[in-house]
Amino acid sequence: MRAAGGLLLDFGGVLADAPAGGAATPEMVRRVAEVVGGEVSEERITADLIEGARAYSLWRDEISASAEPIELPHNRVWADFVTHGWPEAARAAVEREATPLAYAWTWRIEWEVRPGIPEALRVAADAGVPMAVVSNTFCGAAHRDFLAAAGLSGLFEAEFYSDETGLRKPNPRFAQLAAEAIGVPIGECWFVGDSLHRDVACARRAGTGAAILMRSPRTDREPEHPEVSPDARIEDGHGLLDLLRRSQVADRAG
Repeated sequence: MRAAGGLLLDFGGVLADAPAGGAATPEMVRRVAEVVGGEVSEERITADLIEGARAYSLWRDEISASAEPIELPHNRVWADFVTHGWPEAARAAVEREATPLAYAWTWRIEWEVRPGIPEALRVAADAGVPMAVVSNTFCGAAHRDFLAAAGLSGLFEAEFYSDETGLRKPNPRFAQLAAEAIGVPIGECWFVGDSLHRDVACARRAGTGAAILMRSPRTDREPEHPEVSPDARIEDGHGLLDLLRRSQVADRAG
């Protein structure tokens, strides 16, 4: 592979470990109960959060199979997948607080920066390689805050999240927007993700210079995707660092 002119990186499974968290944690249930002011029991809130998370996940899988997947705004996710059937006052209260509730649902105390990622990002930055985050998520603000707290956000020229752009990977426009933002032709960018169906497929549709598959628990759960394959498979940020260094050496050698 030619050295990366730019890096487009997924969040969960690449920049951070993203353990699958329960949608109906006690804290989340209490938060929603406070918002609806007792109009809905905590038992029903719990059940509907669990079912809503399942239904939203199925919808994401279905929409990802389309030519140009989109993302729903926060209020639509709550209304379509969680609060249907609730009293109108409760539904209206959740809609008013849709974005703060989306943030609370998305945030995971268990998030940790993946091994080797800080080193790989700093080597790329020192080499003058601009970088952007390209992530499907219910609430990008939670991802942005995590990267800032981890001291990594300053390394990125831009951060693109599906709830803010209205696009979902593998929509190629998502990657193209990020490439435009960092000022690098899409054909000179590496796309690094942990999903064949979302990240590698997005990279191929968009025409990136390389598609890198970083293994995560989600990678192992995914079915095969015979129509797409990555240019390289790596285990973590240390693998990315090695790829960056080897490609830079190869480019210098001619």
